Amino acid sequence: MGSKRKFSIRWRIFLPLVIGMWIVVGLLVVFQYHRENDLRKDLIDRQLNFINTRIIAAYEQGSDIKPFIQFIQDYFDNSYFDDIKISAYNGQGQLLYSVGRPFKTPDDIANAIANTSGGISTNAERKVYFYKMSKSNDGNLAIHTAMPWTVSITDAIQSNDTLLTIILIISLIAVTLLAYLSSGFIVNNIKVLREFAKSANNPEFEFDETRLGHDELGDISRDIIKLYRSRVEANKRSEKEHAVALHAIKEKGRMQHQLTNNITHELKTPVGVIRGYIETVLISKDMDASTQQYFLKRALDNVERLCALLDDVTTMARLENGSGKVIMTEVNIHDLLYSIHNDMNQAGNLGSMTFNFDIPLECTVIANANLLTSCITNLIRNAVIHSHGTEMNMQLIAESEEFYTFSFWDNGRGVGEEHLPHLFERFYRIDSGRSRKSGGTGLGLPIVKNTIETLGGAMSVFNHRGGGLEFLFTLKKTH
Repeated sequence: MGSKRKFSIRWRIFLPLVIGMWIVVGLLVVFQYHRENDLRKDLIDRQLNFINTRIIAAYEQGSDIKPFIQFIQDYFDNSYFDDIKISAYNGQGQLLYSVGRPFKTPDDIANAIANTSGGISTNAERKVYFYKMSKSNDGNLAIHTAMPWTVSITDAIQSNDTLLTIILIISLIAVTLLAYLSSGFIVNNIKVLREFAKSANNPEFEFDETRLGHDELGDISRDIIKLYRSRVEANKRSEKEHAVALHAIKEKGRMQHQLTNNITHELKTPVGVIRGYIETVLISKDMDASTQQYFLKRALDNVERLCALLDDVTTMARLENGSGKVIMTEVNIHDLLYSIHNDMNQAGNLGSMTFNFDIPLECTVIANANLLTSCITNLIRNAVIHSHGTEMNMQLIAESEEFYTFSFWDNGRGVGEEHLPHLFERFYRIDSGRSRKSGGTGLGLPIVKNTIETLGGAMSVFNHRGGGLEFLFTLKKTH
């Protein structure tokens, strides 16, 4: 069974509209036709009344009405009033003078004199005519004017049917075109919206909104399209966010797996060394005391290294998983660096290097004092162990409305440019073969960077133009 053919919305709008307009135009033409006929009839009636009035006026002025009536007949000769009948009666209904044969009988005249009237009537011969009856103020003269319904009168009072027909046809064509164009204008927005609905699933589809009309339906269509586009953009953003989240989860899993492998690798070395020294001491019964003491000291060094590694791993996990729980307060950077300098200098942790800082006394930031102390201490230790320089410096180099920018640099030997992008990677070592000859756990700089980011700042590293490394980092200002 075939589907029913759809009746387009344009025809559903066009047909009732054009039919309604046709009815209105037809009624207007019919009304105008009858109105014009009535006006033409009224014109004849007023003309007859004018004749009667002029004759009565001549009588009341004492003039002889016969020449005047004859003058009127001559005046209307060869016009559509050519057959006019004018009859003058006295107060008793006796005919005084007549132009043309009177239509009325004596009884009709007597009744007409008694009741002045006019209009359309028929005579005894059933002929239709216009008539008008008027009488003087003294009642001694009555004028009866009649106009038979001749062909000329018919032409005079009837409208021009041909012209009206032409006007009707032109009007119907005009309203039909108007209805068709109006329906097209109304349906245009629907057609455009339908095209949009059919093509919206095509990712390469470009829609031209200028085709929509500037009306309520066009505004609604634009709102629908805007809502659809917002939905599409929201779906795209959701898909991107989902992809980013999925990538982040995978990356986190990969990094956790890599971290596990790295930790396992880092743990094996000190554990293996400790095991080797202890086993050697246990199985060597004849080992002298000094050698035994050396082996045990070496085992202890590796135990301490193992503890340091575990502490750094714990710090990394705490920074990554508990950054939102860090308590932030106002920290004076000048006072903090002064304390770090004194503590490390007295403990002999600066080695052969000097630590200088150039920070204003009123420089305060929003941070966690313990984390920030650990961060700067790690930078100092990294420079002492790896830079082979003679001095370290920390300076305030810039500030914005929200952040301070600090520089920590040393005058050591720096690193190759190829190593710079990897310095903040966990367990990354510059010395080839990942040897441990320079010490450290390989987590110092990653902990520093994570600490700065936990405090709401950012960090980067460069080779200092005078030699050594330069770390740039930002911290939030207090307001």
